[in-house]
Amino acid sequence: MPTEIPDSEKIEFKEKFIERYEKLTDFELFKKYSLSFLRRSIRVNTIKISISELKKRLEKNWVLEQIPWCKEGFYIEHIKKERRDIGNLIEHSLGYFYTQEAASMIPPIVLEPKENDMVLDIAASPGSKATQIAALMNNKGILIANDLTTERMKPLSLNIQRCGITNCIITLMQGQWFKNMEFDKISVDAPCSGTGTIRKSLKTLRIWNPNMVKRLSITQKQLIETAFNTLKQNGTLVYSTCSLEPEENEAVIDFLLNKYENAKLEPIKLPSIKRSPLILEFENNKYNNEIKKCLRIWPQDNDTEGFFVTKIKKS
Repeated sequence: MPTEIPDSEKIEFKEKFIERYEKLTDFELFKKYSLSFLRRSIRVNTIKISISELKKRLEKNWVLEQIPWCKEGFYIEHIKKERRDIGNLIEHSLGYFYTQEAASMIPPIVLEPKENDMVLDIAASPGSKATQIAALMNNKGILIANDLTTERMKPLSLNIQRCGITNCIITLMQGQWFKNMEFDKISVDAPCSGTGTIRKSLKTLRIWNPNMVKRLSITQKQLIETAFNTLKQNGTLVYSTCSLEPEENEAVIDFLLNKYENAKLEPIKLPSIKRSPLILEFENNKYNNEIKKCLRIWPQDNDTEGFFVTKIKKS
């Protein structure tokens, strides 16, 4: 079992939150993991260094454990458990690795970008998935890393530069600006309520409310529709959130499937990952049975953040 954060018994969950999540999962187990320390993890930036070379540099002082679904990903812990500041390592400053949560490595792997693809990351900041996509493309092809606000441009730009990425164009645009373009692959890591990330940010518990979830669901539906309309025929779109709310996940995919007959879901096959059942019915809403092909993971499934991932083909 993971290590609980100090004074976790004093942290309160809102009644409406408890009522909702008791319908969705084993709430006590979800609570236990959500109030526990998240395992630190890194992804090797193969644009700058090989996996074996970075392991050789780090293993003098750090224990690395392979993340099963990502060959470049490792859980990391100091040999003497004295340090937690992996962001201060010289290897991080040199762009040899990216500090990235294990579950968030899944969407770019599912996207499967290739060297000659034209790829859009429509909500890219701070750059974890954009830098991973660029590495999977071997720094070739064209990657557009977009975001919507100026304050999110700085971390995105810094991470793109630190990781030595040269196939990337950074843009500050609303999604509809891409309507006259066509992409082979699109990543939609949608802005969300973040209920899968409580163990990283307890602020999520304070700001959560059902109305916020409903507002976000509207935005997410607009975002996925915009992205789908800029996708080439036979192209791939990966929709993901770090939310566990059905309205932000299954309901968004159900909306797209109902509106576009040429939107087809593909099963997500990943090694050694535990997954939970999809939510096909919630609060008098029934969702398309095809949604069983999506991936829903709770923090307690793999001792990670909670995540939802969907792979969509345009026929």
